[in-house]
Amino acid sequence: MTNRIAELRKARRVSQAELADAVEVTRQTIISLESGRYNASLLLAHKIAQYFGLTIEEVFLFEEETT
Repeated sequence: MTNRIAELRKARRVSQAELADAVEVTRQTIISLESGRYNASLLLAHKIAQYFGLTIEEVFLFEEETT
């Protein structure tokens, strides 16, 4: 799963700390999400999407794994 958090945050000129405060997580969590080291829980994904006024699918890009 990839996400557009960094892109959306930069377009709105919001710092990682500001976004973290708004969605009640640490700045380190935002850094980990943006770098792809951590996948958001459904609740956190919802909060982030709501913050940007978008749907979860517009922020988080789910790619089906093919085996």
